[in-house]
Amino acid sequence: MKGIDHLVLAGNDLDAMRERYASLGFTLTQRAQHPFGTGNTAIQLHGSYLELLAVTNPQDVIEAGPGQFSFSAFNRDYLARHEGFSMLVLATRDAAADIANWRTAGLQTYQPFDFSRMASLPGGGEKQIGFSLAYTSTPDAPWLGHFACKHHAPEYFAQPQYQTHANTARSLRDVWITGDGALELAAHMSTFIGGEGHAEKPGLFTFETPRGRIILADRHNFHGAFGVAPPHPEDGPHLAGFTVDCASLDFLRDKDLVAIGDRLVLPPKRGFGTAIGFARQV
Repeated sequence: MKGIDHLVLAGNDLDAMRERYASLGFTLTQRAQHPFGTGNTAIQLHGSYLELLAVTNPQDVIEAGPGQFSFSAFNRDYLARHEGFSMLVLATRDAAADIANWRTAGLQTYQPFDFSRMASLPGGGEKQIGFSLAYTSTPDAPWLGHFACKHHAPEYFAQPQYQTHANTARSLRDVWITGDGALELAAHMSTFIGGEGHAEKPGLFTFETPRGRIILADRHNFHGAFGVAPPHPEDGPHLAGFTVDCASLDFLRDKDLVAIGDRLVLPPKRGFGTAIGFARQV
């Protein structure tokens, strides 16, 4: 079973996103630029990371073609609708094998995509980092971006100076997919993830991955976890929220977050279209 590698959190203003996440106590990497029109900043956790993303050079966006998925075009089109949690990315050791296995299982697949870029090092200088990506999709959830990623320089995304956060963030606890038809994605997601999930209770289906839980939920269960309705019901099944485990919640208690069960929650209207929960790691 694949674990969660990172989450793509799309917004129209990367600087505004950086400011908001920094105010929540996250340590941010420097801004970076993709060769296909998007710019990003990473928030490195233990075992995974958050990718704050915007379309920064729209003239460089690569359009999708026959058998080709375009990361930048998908996020551009997503942002034409709204800001939010656009893509879920799993870790893989072999992107080409994933594509072959998914195709055999009947999933929609695309040509493999490889790219590299230069990344700034905290002490100065640069390092080349590279990625091999395996994309899939389903017409049952057209705005739920999901793919697998193999890192060719994984150590860059696990630097201690970037994994130390004022809010004591440690790791991803869970990712929530909700909206009409979300629970009907169980078979597709099982093939995508490479493992079986289980029904916890009516309206809640969970995959326990090696790096966080992936949860399919109806609107009632999502509201129970985050205290708000799903942010984009017009999208059908969509990525709506996530929870970060922290060693302590003390830093966050004066950040005007809402206490819902064991979570402190930043609602989607303040989280660039995403419900963001913080919980004490147990």
